[in-house]
Amino acid sequence: MELKGRVAVVTGGTRGVGAGIARAFLAAGAHVVVCARRSPDRPVTAGGRTAEFRALDLRDTDAVDAFFPSIAAAHGRLDVLVNNAGGGPYRPLAVGGAARHARVLALNLTAPLTASVAAYPQLRAARGSVVMIGSVSGTRASPGSAAYGAAKAGLDNLARSMAVEWAPEVRVNTLVLGMVRTELAHLHYGDEDGVASVGRTVPLGRLAEPDEIGDAAVFLASPRAAYISGASLLVHGGGERPAFLDAATVNKAEEAEEAYGKGELT
Repeated sequence: MELKGRVAVVTGGTRGVGAGIARAFLAAGAHVVVCARRSPDRPVTAGGRTAEFRALDLRDTDAVDAFFPSIAAAHGRLDVLVNNAGGGPYRPLAVGGAARHARVLALNLTAPLTASVAAYPQLRAARGSVVMIGSVSGTRASPGSAAYGAAKAGLDNLARSMAVEWAPEVRVNTLVLGMVRTELAHLHYGDEDGVASVGRTVPLGRLAEPDEIGDAAVFLASPRAAYISGASLLVHGGGERPAFLDAATVNKAEEAEEAYGKGELT
C-alpha cells in the first residue's frame, strides 16, 4: 500500500493495458481515476476497491484543460498521470492516408503532451510524476505501423525533455512495452495458437499480462523510484528472440563446432 493517499489518473484506463495499470495502482492503495471517451462495460476493481470513471475525450483540449483541476478540486491533490491511451492498427503507409496517420500521431503523441501540460500545475504542487506508455515500435523500424512507431519514438523524447524541464518537482519516465496479452490480442495475433506462437518469439516465452505492466508503472510512480527520471524502462520480456537461437541455426553451429574439432575449418 505504498501509494496510499495518492491520487492517480490513468488515461484509456477502462480496458487492456490501462485497466491492468489501474488495478495495480488500486492494489498499491492509490485513489485511481480512469478516463476514456466511453464508460467501461464493467468497473475496474482490485482488492475490493473500484476505480473512479470520468469521461474525457483527449482530443478536446478545452476538456483536458478543465479535467485535471477538477480532479485536484475533488480529491485535494493529483500525484500521478499515466498517459496510457493510444494505439494504431496495422496499416501500410501508402494505404492509410494522411488523415488517418495524423489521427494516430494525435492520439499517441499530441494527446499525452496536452494532458501532461494540463496536469503539470497539480503534479508540481504534489511533487508527483508522469508515466508515459511507450512501445518497442518506437525503438526500431515498424513496417505496417510506421506512424504509431514514430509517435512512440517522439513520446520517449518528449518524456526526456519534460524530465529535465520539470525537475525537481515532477519526475517523468517511460515504460517501453513489448507485446501484451489484452482482450484485443486476437486482432493482432489470431487465436490461442497464434498468441502462443507469437509468445514463443519472446525470450521469456510468452506475452506480458496487463497487470505486469501495472506493476512496472507503480514502481516508477512510487517512492522506490524517487531518483529515477528521464528513464526508459524496457518491459518486453527480453525483446525479440534472436534468429541465432533458432533450432536450425543451433544445429549448424553444432556441426561447425565438430568441424573445428576435426581441423576442417581454420
